[in-house]
Amino acid sequence: MADPISFTSATPRYGIPFLFAGQAQKEFFVNEAHALIDLLLHPAIQNESDAPPENREEGQCWLVGSNPTGEWSGHEGKLAGWISGSWIFVAPQDGVRLVDLSSNQFIFFSNGWQRADTPAIPSGGQIVDAEAREAIGHLIQSLRSAGILSAS
Repeated sequence: MADPISFTSATPRYGIPFLFAGQAQKEFFVNEAHALIDLLLHPAIQNESDAPPENREEGQCWLVGSNPTGEWSGHEGKLAGWISGSWIFVAPQDGVRLVDLSSNQFIFFSNGWQRADTPAIPSGGQIVDAEAREAIGHLIQSLRSAGILSAS
């Protein structure tokens, strides 16, 4: 007979709390788990910012910038969600992809947040072939940076 699975108190990647038989205040742990799942399931941010926005709505999310201030101090690079009148923070894991609603751009986390650069549009000239090759090279690099193409 196989040994039963032994769980820790939370999931290893995002710290989503588990429930245990006889646990007091289960609703707190369930609500915390639901809030984290809501933040991480198909994440979309309003924008990236170093300071918490004054005008925020329930359920909105931001990417904390590299020099956070106020309530966001010490949470650089994390997702900050406004839920039930307070901030919850989640540290991203490699492979997380989200959309920045302010720029309508996907951002990919791989040892830091990666945004694809927009390649320059080739302009007319005497060496059209070289410009086209350079533009295609930039496009491929941008797709790799965005996690759309493999880096290999």
